[in-house]
Amino acid sequence: MNQSTKIIAGVVAVAIIGGGIYAATSHKSTSSTDSSKSATLGLVLDVGGVDDHSFNQSAWEGAQAYAKKNNLKSGQNAPVTYFNTADHSDLDQNFNLATKSKKYTIVYGIGYSLNQSITKSAKLNPKQKFVLVDDIVKSRKNVASVMFRSEQSSYLAGVAAATKADANGEKTVGFIGGIHGNIIDAFDAGFEAGVKATDSSLKVEKQYANSFTDSAKGKTIAATMYASGIRTIFAAAGFVGNGAFSEAKAENAKLNADSKERLYIIGVDRDQKSDGAYTSKDGKKTTSTLASSITSVGDGVKNVADNYNKTKKFPGGKTIAYGLKEHGVYLTDSELTSAEKKAVNKAKKAIINGKIKVPNHPKGSEFNQKF
Repeated sequence: MNQSTKIIAGVVAVAIIGGGIYAATSHKSTSSTDSSKSATLGLVLDVGGVDDHSFNQSAWEGAQAYAKKNNLKSGQNAPVTYFNTADHSDLDQNFNLATKSKKYTIVYGIGYSLNQSITKSAKLNPKQKFVLVDDIVKSRKNVASVMFRSEQSSYLAGVAAATKADANGEKTVGFIGGIHGNIIDAFDAGFEAGVKATDSSLKVEKQYANSFTDSAKGKTIAATMYASGIRTIFAAAGFVGNGAFSEAKAENAKLNADSKERLYIIGVDRDQKSDGAYTSKDGKKTTSTLASSITSVGDGVKNVADNYNKTKKFPGGKTIAYGLKEHGVYLTDSELTSAEKKAVNKAKKAIINGKIKVPNHPKGSEFNQKF
């Protein structure tokens, strides 16, 4: 059973709001699901498109898996659908489209930047059930919030990157962030903590793109970092990361597959091994992807709907949190060396056992979201 399956098979997620605790457990459904009783879903996506190779795509893949399991159609104007957002100015209209037909049992907002719009829509539509993924709405009883402890999987990414750097005699690893905020703070802080815990002498070079969509800027930032001698970069920046992947592949294609100068990149949100795929100078098919810090956004989307179908109870006003312990975040390891896997697994056990507490904000950050 892989990690993504585990979250569907059985998750106990602890949510804390106003001093109370909410526990949500998901179970496998049977093949005899009555689709007429299954919740219908409308997903309002963040900018970047449904095929952003990141957060939006992961959410939609989870919704599609839910639709298939419950014998529901998915796609445009289907019982399980999505609303693309070209610009943040479109968000209010998209929530209006998702709610006015009353076709969708649950309307999701995918991404923290949708907080204001989903809160507004929830106030206008008090009987509609809403779920915000990746941020917390505290003021509305018809909104459930789904959060992920991405700092934990990012810590493991830092351990892998530092172990690789030490083996190669490097002094610096890189981090590319999208836009400063509570969510990217978690990736940033977790990654640096994992690097420093592995080798305190290593430096983490950080640069923010101030965008989640500018892939050209991601390519430029990655090119500058690689040119400076950095060989491993963690990109937590949505579609911006695609540019960083392009740069790594372009440079690696000039090298033999076993070259000591090979560059690496760590993906985010979904397994980005295929995004790093390239053919080396000596004709071998391989990947630039060292690992991916997975946020099981799709499973989070699916679990809320599955639990509602089972119990007919909606966790409005509560926050559901997924971490390593709940298999809601994890690090892929198919491309890691045995030494890297050993270091990552040791850190993973320590985090789950509570021996390591991973910070979710860098020192001095103006953000400090707790859940």
